[in-house]
Amino acid sequence: MRRATEVFERQGVNRTSIEDIANAVGIKREAIYYYFKSRADILLKIILPQSTSLVMGLGAIINSNLPAEQKLEAAIRNHLDRFNPNYLEMTVALREDHFLEDESKAAELRGVWNEYTHLWTRLIEEGQEHGIFKPGLDARMVANGILGMCNWMSRWYDPGKSIPIDKILEIFFTMVAHGIVDPAAAASRPAAPKKPARARKAAPKD
Repeated sequence: MRRATEVFERQGVNRTSIEDIANAVGIKREAIYYYFKSRADILLKIILPQSTSLVMGLGAIINSNLPAEQKLEAAIRNHLDRFNPNYLEMTVALREDHFLEDESKAAELRGVWNEYTHLWTRLIEEGQEHGIFKPGLDARMVANGILGMCNWMSRWYDPGKSIPIDKILEIFFTMVAHGIVDPAAAASRPAAPKKPARARKAAPKD
């Protein structure tokens, strides 16, 4: 599976054939078909374990006794830790799931991702109910925003070149929990002057 993952990551699923995978593994194409009926079967075998592990990890965090803010940090870590050492699998999982041609397999994967999003939404809602997170924000939109930020790592993360996962976690958590505007700088900034009200034009006399 590792060889197939490397080929998918390098070439993209749409440009990868069973022949390419067989050549990478060093076996005949017929041997691949003995274990997998299609390219979609191989893709699902790569994506599903990563997706399922995310759900299981997040579920354990939500059911823990951690305070809401620590749950948030742990949830982000749960997601980012999948990139190390499984960054190839995560990259393929986050970039290539839409290439699943088999609708039943695509539906199975969508079910897992929907459950993951639901758990994230629940985490945010619980933090709002306990007065830790801002109550006026749509919890699902917040969840989608955090996931979008974390998932974008599949476009740029390289374990040999990027900063360590722990540092990325620190930055991401700070952005989500505290924002990027320095409160001291914001407090010292002078308020913008109010624009003077426009004088009404006098009505024309008859």
